[in-house]
Amino acid sequence: MAVVLASQSPRRRALLEQMGLTQFVVRPALGEEVAVPGLSPAQLVEELSRRKAEEVAGRSQPGDLIIAADTVVAVDGRVLGKPRDKTQAQAMLELLSGRVNTVYTGVTVRRDGTSLTEHEATRVHFRPLSREEIAAYVDSGEPMDKAGAYGIQGLGALLVEGIEGDYFNVVGLPVCRLGQMLARLGSYPLSGEKEQSR
Repeated sequence: MAVVLASQSPRRRALLEQMGLTQFVVRPALGEEVAVPGLSPAQLVEELSRRKAEEVAGRSQPGDLIIAADTVVAVDGRVLGKPRDKTQAQAMLELLSGRVNTVYTGVTVRRDGTSLTEHEATRVHFRPLSREEIAAYVDSGEPMDKAGAYGIQGLGALLVEGIEGDYFNVVGLPVCRLGQMLARLGSYPLSGEKEQSR
């Protein structure tokens, strides 16, 4: 039996390790993240995390514990995923400048056909940004693999005045919520029992 992280995100790997789940297999979902029309941001991240977990479960062993997540940023009802290029990253940051955005992360935990899916939402307050600041941040390369084109755990912290909610959710994995979901599947990290990896 293995713990399987259905993500290649280094931030999610680091957060699992912070939770004490140091023995796990990284097995990213192979399917493309495609927006589903008509869903709210919360529904969208739940659906995408569920799809990732199901796909990776099909390539895993019986008894494996699958953890999948998907994160988007939303502002004014508009969903922002990862930018395609620097131009789109700049446009996203201009949209977020001086405003409040909401980070949604959907999480699915699956084992032997039992699946739990939930989401976390965190409000992030951006200070007003100059064009020069946005250009310098985009040139750093940090925005390119992050929903909403920013990473609060890196240089992006310089853009954020404050948050309402779970900080780790903004990084990409709502640690507290995930811990409670794992507990419901009998794998709570603070139980003293260690998951084994192959």
